[in-house]
Amino acid sequence: MALEAEAAGAPLSSFLRDFPAPLGPGEPLPWSSAGSGALSRAEVPGALAERARSLLGGRGVSPLLAASLIHAAVDEVLQTDLTEFKQQGVETEGEGDEERFTLLDGESLQRCFFNKLRDVCCEWQKQLPPLRPLKRFLLVSIHAIRNTRRKMEDRHVLLPEFNQLFGLSDDIDRAYFAVFDGHGGVDAANYSATHLHVNVGLHEEIVKNPAEALKCSFQKTDEMFLFKAKREKLRSGTTGVSALIVGNKLHIAWLGDSQVMLVQQGKAVTLMEPHKPEREDERARIETLGGCVTYMDCWRVNGTLAVSRAIGDICQKPYISGDADGDSFELTGSEDYLLLACDGFFDAIKPYE
Repeated sequence: MALEAEAAGAPLSSFLRDFPAPLGPGEPLPWSSAGSGALSRAEVPGALAERARSLLGGRGVSPLLAASLIHAAVDEVLQTDLTEFKQQGVETEGEGDEERFTLLDGESLQRCFFNKLRDVCCEWQKQLPPLRPLKRFLLVSIHAIRNTRRKMEDRHVLLPEFNQLFGLSDDIDRAYFAVFDGHGGVDAANYSATHLHVNVGLHEEIVKNPAEALKCSFQKTDEMFLFKAKREKLRSGTTGVSALIVGNKLHIAWLGDSQVMLVQQGKAVTLMEPHKPEREDERARIETLGGCVTYMDCWRVNGTLAVSRAIGDICQKPYISGDADGDSFELTGSEDYLLLACDGFFDAIKPYE
């Protein structure tokens, strides 16, 4: 415990030296003001956690300490009365839909959050609570390439500190990984990388039924992004694949043609079937809804997208579904590695390679 406190003490002291006082009204935020606009209530934990993760990571704070600090500070904010940040009400347009979504002022909320984070740092500098260490070491490798595209629209998430970020204190190890392959812009991929794992971690079934929590969180993230896309006139979308390791169980969920594959004793093990328009069941679903699947250099939904399920793509809903598929597998210890990648990888590299 003494070594743990000593290791945490330096970054906490450095943080408090650089930020000796709380931010006052109107003072600039310690991170980019981009994305500081209105937030729905559902977006609050993910948006705040992402801001803090970037800030703390850039200051060299260990992922374990950062995740624990973020959980404590976000929890403090969520226990406050958020109505003081209320910006406006927005009526949704849908038959029989009377729900009002409350939008909160993102800038003032983030300022409040930063002050909560600073308060936690002050408290922990004086008396560091026990930090739950990771029980299992996972070797993680990342490779991302833009290739010939003008902009990089792919995003990934690595979260071995899943338990610490969501305050899960049972005896079961959890780790989360995801890849998002954006199209039509980066907004949907950025949004999913910020909010999907938060929806998983805060899902009521995360402990008892993690497979259901993972699968359902894709749908919730899609609904959240569609609300944002509608009010901000965003048209982008993203495929996605995620893996949640819970003890000796692997849970996966996916939308579109990003894939996850297991390599076991040198052999590729197929875990899923990607959502492509040419799949017989996907074509039937799209045509039943009144859409069509046509061939234009590849099979496309309504002559546009080459995937049949995704987060976002507001102009192609409901033909482009936000309903994820999922599956679960036992891990025996004989696995070599787990691979999550966009379709471009699997188009170029076949499983037997």
